[in-house]
Amino acid sequence: MKIEHFALNVSHPQAISDWYEKNLGFKVVRKMDKSPYMTFLADDSGKIMVELYHNPKASVLDFQQLDPLMLHLALVSEDPDADKERLVGKGAELISDDTLEDGSRLIMLRDPWGLCLQLCKRAKPMLK
Repeated sequence: MKIEHFALNVSHPQAISDWYEKNLGFKVVRKMDKSPYMTFLADDSGKIMVELYHNPKASVLDFQQLDPLMLHLALVSEDPDADKERLVGKGAELISDDTLEDGSRLIMLRDPWGLCLQLCKRAKPMLK
């Protein structure tokens, strides 16, 4: 099996989707313009999607209050320093900036709605 998508019930799916499209390079696969605003966004590989929606039948996590180690969306970045500066300039908040012993770079940010985004540049890439 392989992962098709990871789903998040969020407070503002349309706004988050717009921000992810403009700033993370995600592409819309399917988008509803009425409640629950289900939106499927594919990464640049076109193989993995994130689903954003707002379904009042379930609560929305308070992403701002969650420790990044509890939940984050990790993204491969070829230039984490440039991506960090660009995303902070677009409303993200810097949480941490680490270089591991093996030379891997891991930068943790919060998007404008509080969801943690981790920029990863592994010394030895883990995905093909």
